[in-house]
Amino acid sequence: MKLSDAAARKAKPEVKAYKMANGGGMYLEVMPTGSKYWRLKYRFGGKEKRLAFGVCPDVSTVQARERRGDTRKLLANDIDPSIVKQAQ
Repeated sequence: MKLSDAAARKAKPEVKAYKMANGGGMYLEVMPTGSKYWRLKYRFGGKEKRLAFGVCPDVSTVQARERRGDTRKLLANDIDPSIVKQAQ
């Protein structure tokens, strides 16, 4: 189920950090301090990795999904997205 922009903005902090799934490995991580981060979990070279897309609401749900799509294209071409992000 896709996460709506309104639901992402209304997410309240709890005692522990929690995740709100958005599909395709992407999720919104809500920290106890109230910070909200868009992240993508993926596998490259047999290892699980995470990539940050930005802070909510600075990065909208639509922008995060676009970045997820770009990342998936890199993975399809056997390019590690974290290396590309570090190079930028």
